[in-house]
Amino acid sequence: MFLGEFEYKIDEKGRVPIPPKFRPDLKWGVVLTTGAEKCITAYPYPEWKKLSATLTTGSITPSKLRRLNRAIFATAFHLVMDPQGRIALPHQLREYAEIAEDAVMAGANTYFELWNKEEWEEEKAISQDQVWQNMETLEKRQ
Repeated sequence: MFLGEFEYKIDEKGRVPIPPKFRPDLKWGVVLTTGAEKCITAYPYPEWKKLSATLTTGSITPSKLRRLNRAIFATAFHLVMDPQGRIALPHQLREYAEIAEDAVMAGANTYFELWNKEEWEEEKAISQDQVWQNMETLEKRQ
């Protein structure tokens, strides 16, 4: 489970350290892809394999499945940490998420996200009220 929020500098080669707490879950590597909200989504390789298995079956038409697979897998990169616990962020993903010098890594349960620092602050401000409203709804159901 990925928990917490960590801020890091991107070095001149586009590398960013992985938080030490996250590293044990990434021994098989990490898959980075575009996130829904202008961020980079990072999945441990075993979690990515589970996700990709769900995209081989289902009730959607073959043409929609092909398009979905293209959109997801063409923007995905499998990376392995270097001995210092860093990964090199692919240029396409850095450009998509507008990550230049500062990146925030935010835990999101079975995956984590990498954000441009300013975008992350905006996302937190927007989602904070919604989070508590949703939590109250979930608590009422228990």
